[in-house]
Amino acid sequence: MTRPPLPPFDEASARSKVRLAEDAWNSRDPQRVALAYTPDSRWRNRTEFFEGREEIVAFLTRKWARELEYRLAKELWAFSGSRIAVRFAYEYRDTAGSWFRAHGNENWEFDADGLMRRRIASINDLRIEAAQRLFHWGPGPRPEGHPGLTDFGL
Repeated sequence: MTRPPLPPFDEASARSKVRLAEDAWNSRDPQRVALAYTPDSRWRNRTEFFEGREEIVAFLTRKWARELEYRLAKELWAFSGSRIAVRFAYEYRDTAGSWFRAHGNENWEFDADGLMRRRIASINDLRIEAAQRLFHWGPGPRPEGHPGLTDFGL
């Protein structure tokens, strides 16, 4: 199974890979998202460390059960060979109705088939008021033309 674009990345293919990842995560479908990773993919997400697609699915299922109305925007930061660095922000509300914006950075490493074999994520949450939300679109991918991180000065 291959997941183009494949490494080594140039700027266009790295940007494409970032947007494809953003779109998949905005689907909030853990099974779909997990298919972009190697069966033994290793993750660090905040303080959690785990490995493999089954654990990715379990993690994402827990995540999206508590992060409601999740909307994510990613932006390419750097790339080289089989590695990509991104910065991102996402907004969500918790089950009590409080809104948050999470900011972070991810380091990705891909195998030759374009599957991510390592994901290292550092994330910070900021409580916001509903009126401070920036990401306004329905479920699914961020629409073309909707402002991204740089547009909002994030």
